[in-house]
Amino acid sequence: MSRFWSAVVHDLTPYVPGEQPKLANLVKLNTNENPYGPSPRVLDALRAEAAETLRLYPDPGSGRLRAGIAAYHGVAADRVFVGNGSDEVLAHAFMALLKHGQPVLFPDITYSFYPVYCRLYGIEHRTIPLTDTFEIRIDDYLTPNGGVIFPNPNAPTGRLLALGEIERLLAGNPDSVVVIDEAYIDFGGDSAVCLVARYPQLLVTRTLSKSHALAGLRVGYAIGQPHLIEALDRVKDSFNSYPLDRFAQAGALASIEDHAYFESLCARVVASRGRLVAALAGLDFEVLPSAANFIFTGHPSHDGAKLAAALRERSIIVRHFRQPDRISRFLRITIGTDAQCDTLLDALKAIVAC
Repeated sequence: MSRFWSAVVHDLTPYVPGEQPKLANLVKLNTNENPYGPSPRVLDALRAEAAETLRLYPDPGSGRLRAGIAAYHGVAADRVFVGNGSDEVLAHAFMALLKHGQPVLFPDITYSFYPVYCRLYGIEHRTIPLTDTFEIRIDDYLTPNGGVIFPNPNAPTGRLLALGEIERLLAGNPDSVVVIDEAYIDFGGDSAVCLVARYPQLLVTRTLSKSHALAGLRVGYAIGQPHLIEALDRVKDSFNSYPLDRFAQAGALASIEDHAYFESLCARVVASRGRLVAALAGLDFEVLPSAANFIFTGHPSHDGAKLAAALRERSIIVRHFRQPDRISRFLRITIGTDAQCDTLLDALKAIVAC
């Protein structure tokens, strides 16, 4: 009955998230979730929120959460915007800040939600090829544009762009909004938040799904100068003035305030990543340098799709991208617990030996 659809829906190719399969004894390494649970303070905050006050709407401005995020990053609260996961924050950024009649620039291999937003909002875009070693080359973005956006570290490659290169990008694009999507920055990079005060066109987006182990709460945020935040608020309040419920606000704030637990989570994931990378190198896998909670890897003698299928037969799920062709030999593998990584390695040893 697609005759009832609007014209825009006919032209959409929706984003396809990593699957959430129901398999026995599953080792799930395909969606970049944190393998460890959130801070115990989060669970306490959620239990406290399960009260008679649920009959009341939540704070539409998420004031306490914004203040907590601002304190964590050392910025004023009017430089913080919050939303239902960084995907909603990014969606508002495309509408509020990146629709200017010129093409938005982003890498050809990157987060595949970006072109979806462009089609949804009627935004022209142009993809910029990564280098042969899958790196972002800033000189390619120093051209007239309607905005620039990319993750840092990039996804699915995991490669990190140095903070100095981001500043060079900002200096070369004084009249275009630059969105740095920092979904994975806590696992090995320096945040661009420190540049916000100097560059009025910079918006940094972040999520609590990965490093804070809160994918189930759906909380994301952005940091930028007040004029950018006001634009996001105007779109939010024209769409949904109550984006975060009471549980999300309370749990996110508790997580933000538990610095020690957060740092321990990141350290465990980073240690497991180093161990997994070394072991894969011993099996002759090529592994791109990663500053994320996943790795991008391929074997010179084995097809990526076949490797993913062989792992699935062993109840191990990883992410394989068929397009574009030059990454079809790679797998994106989430960093799991050491036990999960050992199970993965045992399976790969058996598969590549065949």
